[in-house]
Amino acid sequence: MTAATTAAGQLFVPFYGTSANGFNQPPRGWNSYGMQSRAGTSFTLNQADVQSQCDLLNATAGYTLCSLDSGWSADGGDQFGRLVPNTSLFPNLTALANNLHSQGKLLGIYALPGALSADAGVTVEGTNIKLGSLFDTSQPSYNLRQTFDFSKDGVQQWHNSVVNNWASMGVDYIKLDYMTPGSPDANEDLPANNSLAAVAYHKAIQQASRPMRLDLSWKLDRNSAADFFLWRGNADGLRLDQDINNANQGMFLGFNTVQRAIEQYRSFINQQEEDPARQGTPIMIRPDMDNMYTGNAQSLTGLSDVQRYTVAIHWVGAGANLITGSDLSQLDTLGRELLYDSEFLSVADFTAQYPMQPKNPFGTASPGSQASEQLQAWIAGPNTDNKNAVVVLANYGPDLGQGGFGGNLQGVQLVNISLSLLGIAEDQPNGAPGWSVRRVLGGGGSGGGDHSDLGITRSSIASFLGPGESVLYYLTASN
Repeated sequence: MTAATTAAGQLFVPFYGTSANGFNQPPRGWNSYGMQSRAGTSFTLNQADVQSQCDLLNATAGYTLCSLDSGWSADGGDQFGRLVPNTSLFPNLTALANNLHSQGKLLGIYALPGALSADAGVTVEGTNIKLGSLFDTSQPSYNLRQTFDFSKDGVQQWHNSVVNNWASMGVDYIKLDYMTPGSPDANEDLPANNSLAAVAYHKAIQQASRPMRLDLSWKLDRNSAADFFLWRGNADGLRLDQDINNANQGMFLGFNTVQRAIEQYRSFINQQEEDPARQGTPIMIRPDMDNMYTGNAQSLTGLSDVQRYTVAIHWVGAGANLITGSDLSQLDTLGRELLYDSEFLSVADFTAQYPMQPKNPFGTASPGSQASEQLQAWIAGPNTDNKNAVVVLANYGPDLGQGGFGGNLQGVQLVNISLSLLGIAEDQPNGAPGWSVRRVLGGGGSGGGDHSDLGITRSSIASFLGPGESVLYYLTASN
C-alpha cells in the first residue's frame, strides 16, 4: 500500500485480507438475540419463529446468515458430551438448516468455550478418554461449563467431534461467546484467558466437512498483542463491544450505546493503522460491532430515522459484520433501504476491502488526527490505484456518557475537512487533482438528495449535520 503525508503524518490505508477460515467478506444476515431478549415480544426462540424470520431475509442482497443466539441448545450434551439442540424448541435443526440452504442461506449457532460439567463421565468420540479428565479444574466453572487443559490429548479430538457433529447438521457459523480476556459484566467467574478455545475450534473447522465462520465475542480486550494475533490467526470475526441492545425493554436500544460501539471501532482501526507492525499488512479478522438495529421504526428500534442512518453508515463504513437484529416482519421503507439498497451495498463491497479510519475535521483540537471527536470525518481507501474512496462525515451529538469524545455541541454543526487532511489531495501519493463526489446516503437530507452526484471537489468536503446525523460519499478520482 502507498502512504501519503497529511497534517497528521502519513496516511496508511488499512485493508482486509483473507480470514483464518478463508473468508474475504463479512457476513450479512440476522441474529435472534435482540428479538428474544426484548420485553413484550411475541417472538420465541424456537424453530418455527426462527424459520419465519429467516424466510424474510433477502438473500439476493447477500443477507444469508440466520444465526441462533443463546438458548437454542440443551443443558446436557449427547453421549459424547457435544452441545446439541433443545429438541423442545428445535425438534429438527438439520431440517431448519436444509430449508435455509435450499434458499441459499446459512445457519449459525451460539456456543461457549469448554464443555458441560455434567458430562464429565462421558467418553470423547473415537477415544477411551473421559471428558472430565481433560478439564482444567484450576479454572472456575461457569454457566454449567468447565474449560479445558489444552495440553492434554483428547481436547482437540473433542472439539473435532463437536464441530463435525454440527457440520453434519448443516451449521455454517459459530459464535463463541464469553471469550476472555474480555467479556465484562458477564455475571460469571470466567477463566482468565480461554483464547486457546479459538485455536481448537479453528483446527476443528479446518478438518470439518463444510466451511464455517468463527466469531469471537464479547468485547475482547485487545490490549495484548499476543492475544490479538492469536485471535486473528484462528477466527474470522472479533466482537469489539458489549451488547448494544436493551435487554428486557420494549425498544431495542438507545443512541448512547451506538456512540459507544462507534468509539470501540475507532479504537480498533487505530490499533491497526497506527501500529508500525501492522501497517501495510492485511487485517485478517473482521470487527463485529454487534447487531445492527436499523430495520424498524423508532417505536420499536428506539432510534430516530437520522440515528438509524448513522448506524447503517458506520457499520458499512467499517467493513463490519452486517447482521441485523431487527424484526424482519416489521421492516419499514427506510429499514429496507438501509439493509438492501443496491448502491449502498456496492459501497459495502468496497469497505469490505478498505475499512474507514477517522480523520478529525476543521474545528476540532487537532485537525487530521484520529482522536475521538463529536464532529468526525472518516475515509475508507483509496484503493490501490487511487481511483475510489469513501468519505463519511458525522455529528454524533452530545456525548451520552459512553461516546469517548465528551463533547456537548448543540444543534446543527458544519463538519468540514480538506482533501489534504484526508490524505487524498493532488500533491499526495494517494491523491488526485479532483474527486467526483456522489452522495450515497445521509440521515437528515441536508447537503443534497441521496443517490445524487454533487460535482467535483478540489479542496474539501463539508456538510451541515444535526445531532446524530451522518452522510456517506463515494468518491471517484477526476482530472
